Amino acid sequence: MGARLYIGNLSWDTNEDTLMAALSEDGRGVKELHMVTDRETGRPRGFAFAEMANDSDAQGAIDALNGVELDGRQLTVNEARERQPRGGGGGGGGGGGRRDRW
Repeated sequence: MGARLYIGNLSWDTNEDTLMAALSEDGRGVKELHMVTDRETGRPRGFAFAEMANDSDAQGAIDALNGVELDGRQLTVNEARERQPRGGGGGGGGGGGRRDRW
């Protein structure tokens, strides 16, 4: 198990201090906490990642917080998975213009 956690289904009202307090409850060590925000608006996106001090603290946080209500929302807490590679490019075929007929 890794010590990096995904925390999902966060309330818009949850802030870093509240989440840090919940994660570090019972003496669990939290190395880093990153709440993901929207690039354009700066508003929270409803999930976060936490780097716990060790695997034991990570498992303790999962056991203590997964399914527990925080700020009115039931949390999803599990081991973070590596980001899957996205498909390339976007763009789209472009090519050819519209042909108007007379």
